[in-house]
Amino acid sequence: MAEKDYYDILGVSKDASEADIKHAYRRLAAKYHPDVNHAPGAEEKFKQINEAYDVLSDQQKRAQYDQYGSAGPQAGAGGFGGFGGFGGGQGGFNQGFGGGGFDDIFSQFFGGGQRRQDPTAPRPGRDLQYAMTLKFMDAVFGKTTTIKYDRDEECKTCHGTGAKPGKSATTCQRCGGQGFIVTMQRTPLGNMRSQTTCPECHGTGKVIKPEDRCTTCHGTGHVQEKHELEVKVPAGVDDGQQMRLQGQGDAGANGGPAGDLYIVFRVTPSRDFRRDGSTIYVDRDISFAQAALGDEVKVKTVHGDVDLKIPAGTQSETNFRLRGKGVPHLNGNGNGDEHVTVHVRTPKSLNKRQREAMMAFAAASGEDVKGVQKSVLDKLKDAFEDR
Repeated sequence: MAEKDYYDILGVSKDASEADIKHAYRRLAAKYHPDVNHAPGAEEKFKQINEAYDVLSDQQKRAQYDQYGSAGPQAGAGGFGGFGGFGGGQGGFNQGFGGGGFDDIFSQFFGGGQRRQDPTAPRPGRDLQYAMTLKFMDAVFGKTTTIKYDRDEECKTCHGTGAKPGKSATTCQRCGGQGFIVTMQRTPLGNMRSQTTCPECHGTGKVIKPEDRCTTCHGTGHVQEKHELEVKVPAGVDDGQQMRLQGQGDAGANGGPAGDLYIVFRVTPSRDFRRDGSTIYVDRDISFAQAALGDEVKVKTVHGDVDLKIPAGTQSETNFRLRGKGVPHLNGNGNGDEHVTVHVRTPKSLNKRQREAMMAFAAASGEDVKGVQKSVLDKLKDAFEDR
């Protein structure tokens, strides 16, 4: 298995803090998310970023990775190459695993070699997501709107302590304030050490007596409230893109920072325009006379109607480019372009004068056109299609 440098993938140093790792992950995940980045290799990069974060954000996985690498404990044991001393009894095993013996191995796997997290250390709040539906033109030009959503906020009665005013939490007697409980189990291969979250304090290292709990938040230190926020949607956002609002997520614990709010945009389609990034596409019907003789026609753009010159002899499906009449570039200068495809419209029916003129045109062109009158059934079909 090829060795993976998770620190390099996230662009952090090996002594990076949990906050540094989380910040790097958020930045890279927002950049390479498949809904945002459609470049070749972006999805694979996004998977690598998630794999790296899954390991480095977990204390136990990170400790094991730091010791053995991404290939797992088998790589750390040299593929069991140390068994060269097998004939020498137990000494061969100890040499194969670095001289520590099985007790050391199980200690490293089940908590002995990992760094312990301080249960009283500040912890950031959860990130939240909000789906915002935008009309097509609002996504093109942006808008300012107010949103409402539920989020956890620090209890104003106890200021996040979870205890009544004048009361406080005490050290958990069951875990001694560590937030976890370590148990040892003797097995035929040695002592196995395991670590679990303390069921009494739920990993906080502190407990509040029932009678001392805050009556507003019931001892949690947080309350869920409806939050109102003014959001400035930038011009040029597209369907599926997201915007990060720092510190607008759930409140943190132990004085930690609030999480972030990610707004995901959903843009409704337009009846007149098709969009691809900052480029707009429209269709425009023109008559045979306009195509043959040339004309100036009105064309819709997101910026309003403009005049488009149709050169004489224009063929159906000809594309015209209107520079700067597309969508404003997101976080950039100027606009994209609009592409207009003209379609030469063939009349479904002709009156007497039109028919005579067309026959004269055919004759002047040296064509012997007989002309075929439509049946009653064809005329009925045309009538229904025009409705």
